[in-house]
Amino acid sequence: MIVILVVLVLGAVALGVIRFVRGPADADRVVALDILFSAAVAMCALAALATRRVLFLDIAIGLILIGFVATLAWARLVEMRRPMKRAPEP
Repeated sequence: MIVILVVLVLGAVALGVIRFVRGPADADRVVALDILFSAAVAMCALAALATRRVLFLDIAIGLILIGFVATLAWARLVEMRRPMKRAPEP
């Protein structure tokens, strides 16, 4: 059962890498980054199930935090690169 789940997660990783490399927009890359972090968390959870060690769950929590901060930082960067639109004056 765990082997099947690992294969499915690796499929998600492959699709995420393709989307990250091909783009075309920055938003696509941010979503691909989220997919890759989610796949890494899933692999940590599967490793915890396979080895019966909770250490992998601690690593998964760290990855979740890093992924959240990375998504916020990248979204902020994309927002700052976009030209500012002025609100129409009444």
